[in-house]
Amino acid sequence: MSGAAGRFPRRVYRYGEEPDPRFSLANERTFLAWVRTALALLAAGVALVSVPVPVAAGYLSASAGLFVLLGLYAVVNSWWSWMRTERSLRERRPLPGPATGPVLVGGVAVAVVVLVVGFLA
Repeated sequence: MSGAAGRFPRRVYRYGEEPDPRFSLANERTFLAWVRTALALLAAGVALVSVPVPVAAGYLSASAGLFVLLGLYAVVNSWWSWMRTERSLRERRPLPGPATGPVLVGGVAVAVVVLVVGFLA
């Protein structure tokens, strides 16, 4: 546990012992991949209201808002998921299951359906 006092977040590093660095680095890469996904979702939401798209205004706003909310959800969940996984690695417990994927897939599907309906309206 040496060196844990100065590391952030303490709710992760004050428990257990250092895992194999490869596992921590893989966890960090997964976190960064989710952050990239969050940025793409946020960019999609901004692009929908910035670029002229032939979709009814209400549908366009709803879809853009949903993309932004999904992006915010993804970035917050990526942080929580990183912390849960890192702490599990440190305590040599089974890794937590994924929760973000199904929510994002469902949300993106709904946003695309809203765009298609708005295009046809």
